[in-house]
Amino acid sequence: MIATETTASLAMQEKARKRIPGMTQLLSKRPELFAPGVWPGYFSRAKGAEIWDLDNRRYIDMSISGIGANILGYADEDIDGAVHKAINAGTSSSLNCAEEVELAELLCEIHPWADSVRYARTGGEAMAVAVRIARALTGRDKIAFCGYHGWHDWYLAANVGTENALGEHLLPGLNPRGVPRSLAGTALPFRYDHLEELEEIVSREGSQLAAIVMEPLRDHHPAEGFLEGVRRLADSCGAVLVFDEITAAFRLNSGGAHLQLGLNPDMAVFSKALGNGYPIAAIIGRAEVMDAASTTFISSTNWTERIGPTAALATIRKHRKLGVADHLDKIGRAVQNGWRKNAACHNLPIEIGGIFPLSHFAFLTEEPLVDRALFVQLMMDRNFLASTDFYAMYAHKETHVESYLEACDQVFSEIAALSQSGQSRSALKGEPAQCGFKRLT
Repeated sequence: MIATETTASLAMQEKARKRIPGMTQLLSKRPELFAPGVWPGYFSRAKGAEIWDLDNRRYIDMSISGIGANILGYADEDIDGAVHKAINAGTSSSLNCAEEVELAELLCEIHPWADSVRYARTGGEAMAVAVRIARALTGRDKIAFCGYHGWHDWYLAANVGTENALGEHLLPGLNPRGVPRSLAGTALPFRYDHLEELEEIVSREGSQLAAIVMEPLRDHHPAEGFLEGVRRLADSCGAVLVFDEITAAFRLNSGGAHLQLGLNPDMAVFSKALGNGYPIAAIIGRAEVMDAASTTFISSTNWTERIGPTAALATIRKHRKLGVADHLDKIGRAVQNGWRKNAACHNLPIEIGGIFPLSHFAFLTEEPLVDRALFVQLMMDRNFLASTDFYAMYAHKETHVESYLEACDQVFSEIAALSQSGQSRSALKGEPAQCGFKRLT
């Protein structure tokens, strides 16, 4: 076993805390969510399924895979090659890049129900664009939603003037401080597979609903009739149905997950895997809905740069050519089966969930956050970046899974013994993990 040494990486975290409020730009990458005092936090380079930290320690990444953005793997030669070519030709100018038109045509080919496309560079801002378009079209203010949709005011407004609406339904711990209190009552949450909650919202607020916004799936496939019921309710009150495909897209097929589910929205939003880690987001939709974008002001200089569309074109083409979704399913299925087998072998209580490409488990022990940090720590000792989440990449091979599950078997055995003897906390080199927020759909 190799001792975990992350001196330079931990030192960088201390510098960041002094200069960057919250330390990281993304909540999901905070070391506190993994193993505070152990998780390296920063990388020097990455390739395929491998990451090197600032201390030049090499890990196989069997964790969050860039929060699901690097669906092909890190520094993919085909995607980077296309981007390098675009850079050499100039990434921006006083004219627009033709790649954005080419990408729009490809997205509408994949999703025949859609007629037109607008772009952004991040998922959260793309969701804000979709909500603006829906409000511009309908002249209404209120949004019914299900799932996680970013940090913008329209979404966090659900927590204004309430104890914790997002926590009660979906996401605990999101503070709406800074969101105008006048937005209270404009964002109305409902839970996945609870059609009765949306029915109640529509019966009470239907004439004021601009949109129904939701992830078509996240943790599991929908119950029979749920999505059809959502579609029916949207049509009945004249609300725009928006599918947030930022996380689900390109996991089950080479496009939106809704294509497999057999139900079309009025708009769909993509980001994350769309560019294999390069900043790109797309809002696609029916012409009669998307045309409302021209009736309001939606505009940004960096939405016109060339790298994002170039990366997206290369990513989609490779994804389709190689049948990436089938590989993700196979890898994720093997990981879930391995977790289940190893945990049962050592009488370690865990709960496993998620579609195979987006797998996760939770410890059902006396101190689950202690054991989560301990799992991270012990897997790092074996040169794996691992958490209780596993996002599959095309770069993950069967050999990675085999060696990872062998390490998991050893670590589950240690954690089971430590947990049963009440010594998990004393085995930590750092601090217990923090809960943070979680997505539940």
